[in-house]
Amino acid sequence: MHSLEHRVLAYMKEHQLVQPGDKLLIACSGGVDSMALLSFFQRFRHYFQVEIAAAHVDHMLRGDVSAQDRLFVEQYCRDFEIPVYSCAIPIADIYEQEGGNTQAICRRERYRFFEQLMQELGFTKLVTAHHADDQLESMLMALTKASSLNGLKGILPIRSFAQQFVIRPFLAVTKAQIGEYLHNEGLTYREDASNAKDVYTRNRFRHHIVPLFKQENASVSEHAVQISQQLVEDDFLLMELAQERFFRLFERIDTNCYKVLVSKLQSEPLALQRRFILILLNYLYNDSNTIQSYTLCTTILALFDTSDGSRSVDLPENFIARRHYDEVVFEQKRENTSLAPQQLTFNRWYTFGHIRVFVGELAQCDEAFLQQHQPKYFTASSMALPLVVRAPKKGDRLALQGMQQKKKVSRLFIDDKIPFVKRANWPLVVDSNDEPVALLAVRVNNKFSNVKSAKHDCVLVVESDERC
Repeated sequence: MHSLEHRVLAYMKEHQLVQPGDKLLIACSGGVDSMALLSFFQRFRHYFQVEIAAAHVDHMLRGDVSAQDRLFVEQYCRDFEIPVYSCAIPIADIYEQEGGNTQAICRRERYRFFEQLMQELGFTKLVTAHHADDQLESMLMALTKASSLNGLKGILPIRSFAQQFVIRPFLAVTKAQIGEYLHNEGLTYREDASNAKDVYTRNRFRHHIVPLFKQENASVSEHAVQISQQLVEDDFLLMELAQERFFRLFERIDTNCYKVLVSKLQSEPLALQRRFILILLNYLYNDSNTIQSYTLCTTILALFDTSDGSRSVDLPENFIARRHYDEVVFEQKRENTSLAPQQLTFNRWYTFGHIRVFVGELAQCDEAFLQQHQPKYFTASSMALPLVVRAPKKGDRLALQGMQQKKKVSRLFIDDKIPFVKRANWPLVVDSNDEPVALLAVRVNNKFSNVKSAKHDCVLVVESDERC
């Protein structure tokens, strides 16, 4: 048995990449890596007790040459009685319509074809020929992008794809070992001329950077695979721990609204703090690029370090993180609608956001109502009726019990730690002379009393359901 086969078999067993009964769809371009992969599984399909088939995509970027690649793969599969599914996709036409990156379009369309085959024909795993050199290139490229740990983990041996999985059995071996294996098997392959072009980022790393690393240590690619595996294992354990603790710290208020105390989050190790934010982003977003953004994660954590009483950070897709003293709320931005003035009619309830208010005649309120709502009592003749609810204005002041000077409403907001973003539309009750009498759910003026007396003939009830 060839040494490559020993390595690959051991790697597949370690990571449990296949199980008896699997239907494997092997991505095959006709190049050295994928032809070795197809040859390996053709030889070991009975050993694994699996079915195999090949999938080839002609990107139609190299004219007759790429068409010949397709014929080459189809002929090999006929010779070895391997089912093959191939197609031609006009990438140049798609690029002309969309613009962007040619390689990204190729990958997207290629994997779209693979996904279609898996869903229609019941394949359980897609198999690709990524190898140890690919792993080293991916990890080095991630470093240049200031990537998150997910980028540094590189190519995973198995991950979810098309409601099934994609596996990479050749991550245990290098390109040189693959070439030697194919040569020993006496098999040929097709060379893609575009692999020699430095116009693509991966090719520049492959041609100029990786060789420098290999001059220092010929085993650097295998080391990259080992480091990647250690990172994956360590990160998995830490993410499990973070996931277990997440809802001890974060309170889910609504589908897209979470609340956490700064003091609680900062009492956790920094490694877990980062992962709490990644978990949160995973709940808020479906976009993996957003979830893995190192910059976004760092920006959010900086919000917890600020000494400002109130501060906010705009997040992607119309989300916002608002800090208010020891609390940070993550939510979607709300429409900034102004609070229109509204006159309060006696003996009925009104709702202003999370606040409900009732102004009524004491004679209309039975004892059960008074015990349940614990109202503020006042005398109608002491007020310039009717009462009106409006938004606060600059200069508003409230005459409080026991104070000679009226207190600024803006100061009351600060004292009660009302988030700055909510102050502009917080409901303020004024009399017919526009004199403030109550900042709802915060303070009332000196004309109200908590204790009922013979002179009182009216009540004010305020209920707050402040959540997010």
